[in-house]
Amino acid sequence: FIAGADIGELAHADAYEAEESSRFGQEVLSLVENLGKPVIAAINGFALGGGCETAMACTIRIAAEHAKFGQPEVKLGLLPGGGGTQRLPRLVGKGRALQLILTGETISAQEAYRIGLVNEVVPAANLIARAEAILRQISANAPIAVKFSLEVANKGLDTSQTEGFALEASYFGICAATEDKKEGTSAFLEKRAPQFHGR
Repeated sequence: FIAGADIGELAHADAYEAEESSRFGQEVLSLVENLGKPVIAAINGFALGGGCETAMACTIRIAAEHAKFGQPEVKLGLLPGGGGTQRLPRLVGKGRALQLILTGETISAQEAYRIGLVNEVVPAANLIARAEAILRQISANAPIAVKFSLEVANKGLDTSQTEGFALEASYFGICAATEDKKEGTSAFLEKRAPQFHGR
């Protein structure tokens, strides 16, 4: 997958360059996270440092059985700079996230699954097929509903639960006015597969 930053480059970065690099990485991964379409990370190997941060920015994470995860930046005198200090606690809880960040520990795919860092662990030979199967499941659904579900979930994490509920209700109303909603409910009632067109 991604083993992280070039340590040789980091060794020579001054404070300004490091901050700029961190901001750039955060912006790129925020684009991935807020793309409006699901992004599935198929992790086959090491996802350390920036690699782990890249995986966390994805919508769903599927790991091969031998994959490894970690935020080892403290071992280099640094801290995660690509969003790891913010995304990891949201995914696995503050206590477990801080343990990983403060120890720099590398964990197995099975442990990553146990704590909620990855959605599934599969044999390496099945990794891409499983990711594609999930994408097919998602693609069979109404495109506007998928896009808005992602948006509400992402925005809701940055608000209070009450504000999140209001956002959800608003987007629920918008979806109810779409052709896809008419098609989806009609198909259900007529016991047939829906034909969504993203309208």
